[in-house]
Amino acid sequence: MAVHGCFVLRRRCLAGIALRLLFLLPAGAPAQSGDSSFSKPMDNVTVRQGDNAVLKCITDTKVSRVAWLNRTTILFAGQEKWSLDPRVVLLNDTPVTEYSIRIRNVDVHDEGPYVCSILTNRKPKSSRVHLIVQVPARIVNISKDMTVNEGSNVKLVCLATGRPEPSITWRRRLMRGNKFLSEGEYIDITAITKEQSGIYECTSSNDISTPDMRTVHITVNYPPSILSARATGATRGQQGALQCEASAIPGAEFQWYREGRRILSGLNGAKIENMGKKSRLVFFNVSEEHYGNYTCVATNVMGNTNATQTLPSRLCHGILSCLWIYI
Repeated sequence: MAVHGCFVLRRRCLAGIALRLLFLLPAGAPAQSGDSSFSKPMDNVTVRQGDNAVLKCITDTKVSRVAWLNRTTILFAGQEKWSLDPRVVLLNDTPVTEYSIRIRNVDVHDEGPYVCSILTNRKPKSSRVHLIVQVPARIVNISKDMTVNEGSNVKLVCLATGRPEPSITWRRRLMRGNKFLSEGEYIDITAITKEQSGIYECTSSNDISTPDMRTVHITVNYPPSILSARATGATRGQQGALQCEASAIPGAEFQWYREGRRILSGLNGAKIENMGKKSRLVFFNVSEEHYGNYTCVATNVMGNTNATQTLPSRLCHGILSCLWIYI
């Protein structure tokens, strides 16, 4: 009976299936591997998700009927296909004693027991094979990139799926290679510091395919700190400059003061030049009134810091003589 007949004559179709099963599988008899009617027991078949699986049934005696079943579903009865799944095909270019099927593009739901049943000398016998589907490790959920304040507690999560169960490893990227942190889905960072900012790498692996890797970028906000301070002394009529460099996230904003009064760029022969982490106070034509103490203030939302220095009346001849006095 053709498969589409099941939709027209459903009762007759079901009766036909029941009769076929009655001849092929004895009621209540468990499937057995390594029966004497089979040349050898069928080994379990392990394939990777998306690959093709070939299930072989090899007998050493003549059989009058043969079928492949999956759980309670008939896939093939002889040369007749009962399965509606187009991925399941019967291999015809095989020896007479081999009755094999191929399942293309295997997925997880294909996993489970398959039974090859035969009828010989009016005695139904069967051999069972278990199809195992392996799934490459894949990260399905990971923490998003984040910006936190220094001193905060941070929790990172990395969830992955796969068969067998994948292992998860956390590392932190550094200039000289990655640093191992821990294994597992979660990682906790208590009172994070600015030195702990950067890229955190999660790797999921189960040896089925290339490990899956994703990253989380953590930005740590922290208040300004002075990195360096330099001064260029000058005699009258020459150019002199003070420079202030500060590290901060978010980047610092700079202001210059003298004796508590803020200096505005372009006034009194002074110009302020801000370039990223650095700020310069430049005097194009130094006069007597320019000599004295100046304070650089670096500020962001996390706090501020400042440093004071004296514009010398002569050129600096050494690093120590040009260092600022930090307040």
